[in-house]
Amino acid sequence: MTDELDESIAQNAQAPRKADVDGMTVEQHSLPDQIAADRYLQSKKASRKKGLGISLKKLVPPSTD
Repeated sequence: MTDELDESIAQNAQAPRKADVDGMTVEQHSLPDQIAADRYLQSKKASRKKGLGISLKKLVPPSTD
């Protein structure tokens, strides 16, 4: 279901916001709305990846014997 929702959001962001047939008027979604939709979809995609996006390593300084 979430994949269908993601596809629907992506298609709606690419489709015109408003269209009039007789008057031949087409209005595109505003740029901030398109950016917000893209950020939302990318964040959902990133959250599905395994791991936290952070790698923890133990640092051991060289010893002076």
